[in-house]
Amino acid sequence: MPTPIEISEEAGVRYLHFGSEWIQGAMRIARPWALELDYTREMMACLLLRPEAEWPRKVLLIGLGAASLTKFLYRHRPRARLTVVEIEPAVVAAARQFFRLPDDPKRLKLEIADGVEWLSGSDKAFDLILVDGFDADARAGALDTLPFYRACRAHLNDTGLLVVNLLGRNRGFKGSVDRIKRAFDQRTMVFPSCDHGNAIAFAATGEQISMPLGELSLQALALRKATGLNLLPTLARLAQWQSCPGGRLEL
Repeated sequence: MPTPIEISEEAGVRYLHFGSEWIQGAMRIARPWALELDYTREMMACLLLRPEAEWPRKVLLIGLGAASLTKFLYRHRPRARLTVVEIEPAVVAAARQFFRLPDDPKRLKLEIADGVEWLSGSDKAFDLILVDGFDADARAGALDTLPFYRACRAHLNDTGLLVVNLLGRNRGFKGSVDRIKRAFDQRTMVFPSCDHGNAIAFAATGEQISMPLGELSLQALALRKATGLNLLPTLARLAQWQSCPGGRLEL
């Protein structure tokens, strides 16, 4: 049965819904390229962890929503090639009609497919995999399983990162984090929960990440100057929640 797509607007912000009250994406109409929701901003903290100017060059996004992450990377990483896998054609149509999804087949490839099945049948490797897929009841389904996280790791390059939006409605997201840790040999960290119960998990392959929070703050200042994205509050929460022992982020 097709997913019922609904669009609402309030105070200059346009929202995407899948036939329920849950917000599946948002765009401030006056700033269509900006990241409106807190969790989308925190997912882009991956740019602080691999601060090389050319990273990432190959990106896989599983779950399109309102195309916020897709548009941000398209605009601010112009050399990146983006592959978006979205299971519901109506979501793609809504992103084009209401959320200004770019039409650029050379840089942005759209696949209408189940993310788990698509990844299992792909031989491509990526620098960055972003997972943000939920149904109308805010369930991730097969996107939150150990085999899927292992498949993500198998499709990451030597400097690869996996970033997952976790949404713990009833039982929390500890089980999700445990599965990601198993798939990535414990090289996983979770940023403290942000808006509406979201938490963002990061998992790494290849070269070890070890950065003092002071250096991350400098990276955040540079990113804010270049893109308008302010991650300094996120870093302040990391320090406050003691997520970085000794003042260093290790991943």
